[in-house]
Amino acid sequence: MSEEIIPEAAEEKVVAPDVAEKTVTVEPEEEPTVNYGEKSLAELTQLFQELVSSVDRLKKSKIAEAIRSAFYKNLAKQRAETAAEDEDPLTVLENGFKEIYAAYKSERAEYNKKLEQEREENLEKKKAVIEDLKALVEKQEDVNATFPEFREIQNRWREIGPVPATNFRDVNDTYQFYVEKFYDMVKINHDLRDLDFKKNLEAKEEFCQAAEKLAENENVVEAFKELQKLHEQWKEFGPVAKEFRDSIWERFKAATAVINKKYQAHFEEMKEQQVQNLEAKTKLCEEVEAIAEKEVASSNEWNSLSKEIEAIQVRWKAIGFATKKENQKIYDRFRAACDKFFERKRVFYSEFKDSMNDNLEKKMSIIEQAEALKDSKEWKKATDQFIALQKQWKEIGAVPRKKSEQIWKRFRAACDAFFDEKQKNAKPENDFYSNLKAKKALIEEIKAYEGNDAEAMKNFSAKWQEIGFVPFKEKDNISAAYKEAMQAKFPEFGQHRGRRPERQGRRPLSEREKLIQQYNKLQQDIDTYENNIGFFSASKNSAAMIKQMEDRIASAKEDLKALENKIRNTPED
Repeated sequence: MSEEIIPEAAEEKVVAPDVAEKTVTVEPEEEPTVNYGEKSLAELTQLFQELVSSVDRLKKSKIAEAIRSAFYKNLAKQRAETAAEDEDPLTVLENGFKEIYAAYKSERAEYNKKLEQEREENLEKKKAVIEDLKALVEKQEDVNATFPEFREIQNRWREIGPVPATNFRDVNDTYQFYVEKFYDMVKINHDLRDLDFKKNLEAKEEFCQAAEKLAENENVVEAFKELQKLHEQWKEFGPVAKEFRDSIWERFKAATAVINKKYQAHFEEMKEQQVQNLEAKTKLCEEVEAIAEKEVASSNEWNSLSKEIEAIQVRWKAIGFATKKENQKIYDRFRAACDKFFERKRVFYSEFKDSMNDNLEKKMSIIEQAEALKDSKEWKKATDQFIALQKQWKEIGAVPRKKSEQIWKRFRAACDAFFDEKQKNAKPENDFYSNLKAKKALIEEIKAYEGNDAEAMKNFSAKWQEIGFVPFKEKDNISAAYKEAMQAKFPEFGQHRGRRPERQGRRPLSEREKLIQQYNKLQQDIDTYENNIGFFSASKNSAAMIKQMEDRIASAKEDLKALENKIRNTPED
């Protein structure tokens, strides 16, 4: 952002051509205010290109220099923040801007040279007109001969353009002197003189009316600019009758005073508004600074805070300029707070990326362990190890998205290979227990799955159906766990599915089968107790609970040995 340029009030004497020493306060024209400091190098280059392509480009030197100043200030700032090479993008932008500016500067120099030459030529023309007027005054001839020539001299004077500023007052005063002398010294016809006075009075009354109408214009800046034109036109007309000279000038001056007063009040109001804008922008700075200091731990929170910052930036842009003295300072403060926030966000995501790479390495290690274990024939031990690996997999955080599906399929393939082989080699007396383990492993595999693919849902469902029956007491629990896992990963799972009919007409269990069921249930209890110890060890004041679990495990293992002996000694029916 660049500071607003507030035109300061200045005083300039406006001398009525027919009333000497009468003055009025007139303000300078307001320069357009544009905040080039907020523009990028490319935008500034585009703005300058548009300026030099415009028809009135040579009359906009102040705008050209403002753009140039903003460009090099922005360039210096970016170079201070970036170690650049000789042919870096900043150098390319700078060279392109230099080329455009050099061409404009050369054209502007020629234009100024031409203007100066034209003013010098106009000065010589006006001096020649004065000499002609002086000669006319000195002729002292009959008015019928001199008055038309006087009118022709006046027309010539008005048609000549501006002269150098340093010569304007002298040449204009000299011309007015001889005009007055002409009227005073030459014995012109009284009727013609009165007619000339009357025409001048009518013209000046129109100027008064125009000025009074401008005084009612709500656009005070536009009214002020138009007033300057009226003052220039006023100077071009000669005197009026003596009895009207004071009154017509006072009327014109009164309208001028109204416009000047409104113009001054406009800038006073603007300054007051700028003070309010500074207060509003200071509050926004405080809001952003508070956000920039927050401790943020998640990507969602970073994104949420980023939206808050962006909303504040929108509010900032809706606020007008601050005071000229403070505008750049408050913008720099706001920009620094925003930069601090987004730099912290950049660092977070850089570290987050490193964390995902670490997670990738951890999951690759689990894959390697699973692939090394998939051919094991120690079914129970390997099953427990696979369940532990699946649990570890689920606890590890996110990995780079482009690797996620690839490593998941590889891990699942190792798990599937082991449990498929285990199912083929299951012994009849261990079918229920093996099936329960297989279904638990499949549930863990579902939970660890990352994605929502319909084909994956069908594959999981097919595998579940392929696994045989589990101990009867565990049937409802394992089914509920399976449905919960599937619905968590695949929301559409279970929709429009009919209920499976209950199996009817099963034969009563033999004594040996009942003992096997008791054995499987007791083994499941031992697994649960051992798993609970793992959870208790991570909490404080858990020694008593761990001791209780260990006692239960020891007692259950003794009962398990007793059941093994009973099963061996119980014949099959």
